[in-house]
Amino acid sequence: MASWNSFPLEITYETFGWIAFFSWSISFYPQVILNFRRKSVVGLNFDFVLLNLTKHSSYLIYNASLYFSSAIQEQYFDKYGYGEMIPVAANDVAFSIHAVLLTAITLFQIVIYDHGNQKVSKISVAIVCAVWIVAAICFFIALPKHSWLWLISIFNSIQVFMTVIKYIPQAVMNFMRKSTDGFSIGNILLDFLGGVTNYAQMAVQSIDQNSWVNFYGNIGKTLLSLVSVFFDLLFMCQHFILYPAKKAHISLKPNKAGAEPLIKSADDPPSENV
Repeated sequence: MASWNSFPLEITYETFGWIAFFSWSISFYPQVILNFRRKSVVGLNFDFVLLNLTKHSSYLIYNASLYFSSAIQEQYFDKYGYGEMIPVAANDVAFSIHAVLLTAITLFQIVIYDHGNQKVSKISVAIVCAVWIVAAICFFIALPKHSWLWLISIFNSIQVFMTVIKYIPQAVMNFMRKSTDGFSIGNILLDFLGGVTNYAQMAVQSIDQNSWVNFYGNIGKTLLSLVSVFFDLLFMCQHFILYPAKKAHISLKPNKAGAEPLIKSADDPPSENV
């Protein structure tokens, strides 16, 4: 197994990794807090949460398996060379565990809080069921020859696929409602920071090793960052440019009691986004 050639680059790698970890991990809390404060999940797309849980579960299986299993690491070195480094860091595993837990909590909030007439679509349920059936079939295919690296690469591909499609329902929902009310922009800003620093972490490792195997050897992590950044930019555009929250204005007319003018909304009460 390869070692670091530059101590400063190693420190930079670890720094970027943990910034990504904390950014991505904290990004789950604004939505959870917003749901708790409103006692409502209206505006949060349920398909997004369900697909997200499948995505993070698949990513956890990939990260934990490659990080902890010596047998899988041996298969990785056989394929990419013993001069390469494992493309999964401790922060990747920690993030995946935390992500599964917080996404499950968000799903629980959907069950207990007011959700209006929103519901999970049959298409999303079908996709999730199909994904896990495929994963089960792949497990039995890999079992005879112990092709564990191939198997976890399937889970890595699943998480990439789920990452690509999970954002679409929320983006479409924002477009149809012409609003991002109920969907936390704090989540998106932190997710964007995590995606950028995650990509930077991989670049630092590649520079140190003078090899880009780190990118195509863990294509899931590479695509994860790129796709996340793309949709984060889209959501920021929707929130700040296309569908900004209605601003409060100061009424120049006194109220009936002759009191001083109050700050009132143009139409509805101000949106509550964390």
